[in-house]
Amino acid sequence: IQILPLTELHPFRNHPFQVRDDDEMDKMVDSVKAYGVMTPAIVRPRQDGGYEIVAGHRRCHASQRAGVETMPCIVRDMDDDTAIILMVDSNCQREHILPSEKAKAYEMKLQAIKRKGGRPSKNNLSQVGTSFRADEILAQDAGESRNQIQRFIRLNKLTPELMKMVDDGKLKTTPAVELSYLTPEEQEDFLSYMESEGCTPSLSQAQKLKEASKESVLTPEKIQHIMAAKPPSVK
Repeated sequence: IQILPLTELHPFRNHPFQVRDDDEMDKMVDSVKAYGVMTPAIVRPRQDGGYEIVAGHRRCHASQRAGVETMPCIVRDMDDDTAIILMVDSNCQREHILPSEKAKAYEMKLQAIKRKGGRPSKNNLSQVGTSFRADEILAQDAGESRNQIQRFIRLNKLTPELMKMVDDGKLKTTPAVELSYLTPEEQEDFLSYMESEGCTPSLSQAQKLKEASKESVLTPEKIQHIMAAKPPSVK
C-alpha cells in the first residue's frame, strides 16, 4: 500500500459509473474526515505519469471534498482488459446503479472478456474442454441471467434522451429494449410523440413499433396509429 497524492490520481478512461454527490457520498465524506480512507483504492501506473484509478473513484472524490490531499492505494501493473474487468466488478457491488451505468459497464466487460479469449478464471473452471461464451461468464460473475445481460447491453442503442428516461424511471426497461431496435431518427420521432402526448409505451406497443421499424414503415403517422390503438376487450 502506498500513500499517493490525489493530484496524481486520474479517473479510469471511459469510466461508466457516475460519481454522485448524494446522501451516500455525504456519509463517505464524513467518514473520511473522521477516520481517513479505510479501504485502499486500486490503481495502475499511467504511461503519461501518475496513476489511473481502477477501483476507488468515489473514495477519491470523498477525499477531495473532505480536504484530504493523499489516499492509500494498492498499485498494480495490469493490462487494459484486466483493468476493465476489475473496474466493473468492483463497482457492480454497489446498491444504487443506474441502468445506463450497467449497460455501459457490461458492454465494456463483455468486450474485455472476448479480447482475453473468453477463458474462465481458475475458480470457474469446472468443466475442462467446455466452450465458454463470454456473455455466460459475464452473467455468472454478475449474478444475472445471460438474457438479462444482453438486454442491458442492448440499452446502449438508445438515444441519450431515451436512456435518461430509463434512468429516471419514466420509461420501463423492457419496453425500452424493444425501442432500442428503432433507428435514431425513429427514436427521436417517438420521443417527440411521448412528450407531446405525455405517455409511455406498453411492452406490446413497443414490440409493434419495433416490428414497424423492421419493415421500414415507422412514420410519425404509424407511431400515432400504434399508440392510439386500444387493446381488444376480453369477454
